[in-house]
Amino acid sequence: SALFLLNGPKLIHVNLSQTEAIKMDIGPSPSFLMERKVHIQISGRQIIKTKLRKSCSCTTKRLKNIVMNFFPVLQWLPKYHCREYIWGDIMSGVVIGIILVPQAIAYSLLAGLKPIYSLYTSFFANIIYFLMGTSRHVSVGIFSLLSLMVGQVVDRELLLAGFDLNDDDDCYAIGVATHPLVLTLLLFFQVLMGVFRLGFVSIYLSESVLDGFATGASLTILTAQVKYLIGIKIPRSQGHGIFLTTWINIFQNISQANLCDVITSVVCIVVLVAAKELGDRYKHKLKIPLPTELVVIVVATLVSHYGKLNEVYSSSVSGAIPTGFIPPQLPNFNMMHRVALDAVPLAIVGFAFTISLSEMFAKKYAYTVRANQEMFAIGFCNIIPSFFHCFATSAALAKTLVKSSTGCQTQVSSVISAVVVLLVLLFLAPLFYSLQKCVLACIIIVSLRGALRKFRDVPQRYHMNKVDTLVWCVTVFSSALISTEMGLLIGVLFSMLCIVVRTQRPRTALLGQIQSTAFYEDDWEYESLCPVPNAKIFRFEAPLYYANKDFFLKSLYRMTGLDPTLEAAKRKKNEKKQKEGNRGTIVKGLDQADTALHLVPNQVDFQTIIIDCSSVTFLDTAGIITLKEILNDYTELKIAVLLACCNPSVIDSLKRAGYFGKDCKKMHELLFYSIHGAVQFARGRKLLADGSAV
Repeated sequence: SALFLLNGPKLIHVNLSQTEAIKMDIGPSPSFLMERKVHIQISGRQIIKTKLRKSCSCTTKRLKNIVMNFFPVLQWLPKYHCREYIWGDIMSGVVIGIILVPQAIAYSLLAGLKPIYSLYTSFFANIIYFLMGTSRHVSVGIFSLLSLMVGQVVDRELLLAGFDLNDDDDCYAIGVATHPLVLTLLLFFQVLMGVFRLGFVSIYLSESVLDGFATGASLTILTAQVKYLIGIKIPRSQGHGIFLTTWINIFQNISQANLCDVITSVVCIVVLVAAKELGDRYKHKLKIPLPTELVVIVVATLVSHYGKLNEVYSSSVSGAIPTGFIPPQLPNFNMMHRVALDAVPLAIVGFAFTISLSEMFAKKYAYTVRANQEMFAIGFCNIIPSFFHCFATSAALAKTLVKSSTGCQTQVSSVISAVVVLLVLLFLAPLFYSLQKCVLACIIIVSLRGALRKFRDVPQRYHMNKVDTLVWCVTVFSSALISTEMGLLIGVLFSMLCIVVRTQRPRTALLGQIQSTAFYEDDWEYESLCPVPNAKIFRFEAPLYYANKDFFLKSLYRMTGLDPTLEAAKRKKNEKKQKEGNRGTIVKGLDQADTALHLVPNQVDFQTIIIDCSSVTFLDTAGIITLKEILNDYTELKIAVLLACCNPSVIDSLKRAGYFGKDCKKMHELLFYSIHGAVQFARGRKLLADGSAV
């Protein structure tokens, strides 16, 4: 253990058996002791044994806890306050169910599948998350970004299998029968992440990366829907650069636009946008959001059916949507190796959006969620339904916002939503036969308003933080111009690179004293600071490690105006000249004035360098070696190097490296609890030196 006796500028090291006492004079205040705690070191093997013993124990209580934790519904459902919660849950469940139906049908275009499979996905996801989720408000189901990513994989596999992407029947048959099942089943990666407690992975997806990814993918989604808006047939682009390739194909085939689809799209977009704007403006007066999408779909279906738009104007329609459930089946496992890599970004994106939404609403309504359990929940929302012809799901922001605003209290609302979808699956699905695809495309595009509006926030974002804005822009354009998966990867890597660059070239400063206080601040940023005589106080605002050690040295030398290596070489050169001059005086009879010029010593305006380590969170081997080299180099020039405000981990690193000498005997001369303590110590040394000189 170590004792810190605080009572002044001096650090007096006292050996007390196995303890270290450091006395610090801080003025008239009484002395007190700070004692380092003694931590018992437990071997890694012992920790593993303990965890395995705890994990592998099989008792009734433990089995009960495992089941209760795996199915959180068993914990909160018995405590359900029916009178207080039921009406809010019913209202939000019905509203979300009504919204889910048109969105499910629309997002089937993104995934390249028939609408019935989007309805299956919405139904099963709501039931499973009700059983396993820990968030009370998150709405889980089809998500536009995941639907787009699934659709890109389906298109690629169809091309490899020799199918025509413009042939809807073949696309649906091969897409649903094989690829989405295999792809979704591979999302057991999410479950494995939960088993190995890898929920922390989501912290590497910053808000700027997620926002940029969503905005960039929204541009790709919008681009993919333009062909439905104007009713043209163009080949589906694959690989990188889909955004540019698709727009080139659109302009090359613009003359083939279907006038009926164009007029329908314009009318639907105007109605949807106007309704959304009115809903946003008067949302505080509306108890429930306007079911605009459902109204548009119903009206458009009736107009298309009775106007015979498909037969007369060749307008593309949704086609037959079967009722009931298709029997479950096993996917074609022979194709897993081809789509395994595609499952990884799907799993990470799905989990990242789910946990971020869960934590956001948990904070808003004052409850907690478990990240690893959310991984299990989303994983099983994908694995189990994959046998029932469903594809990838996650939480969706728009539906979650609607859910919370309509009085949702618990996940009972998800069951209500599932019942609404079930009614459509069993009875109402065939009624949407005549629904135009351009109407579905309009619903998708209007739903992207929130993500596309992020462009308006760029100036504010730039004013707030330039680096985060750069990360956002890089993620947006890489997601749109290259591919969604590559955009996410590039965004994460670029974000981490920015962190490295920030620590590689951090802020540095020379500090001055605030008048008549014991505090010190940046002399460049603040006025009226007093320089400390005979001392330079240097602050380095980052951990000191291999990537920034050279920058640390350059900044220290530049700000203090002294490079110890060059100064030592210069002094040796002067000493050599002095010796040669002395010999020349004897041999050649130089006058005394010439000799005196060689004997003038090098003048330095400071005797002490104090390094403020308050922002140095850790040291690696290169950082420790750098500090030791600084200490040795400046000591040769009779300049003291003092460290101040070191945290315990930095102190321990220095002690292990022998920075303070054998048995830490020099600690009281090199390490200080505060900058002021180091300054007082430096002044004390000067007074002693002056006294001895006198």
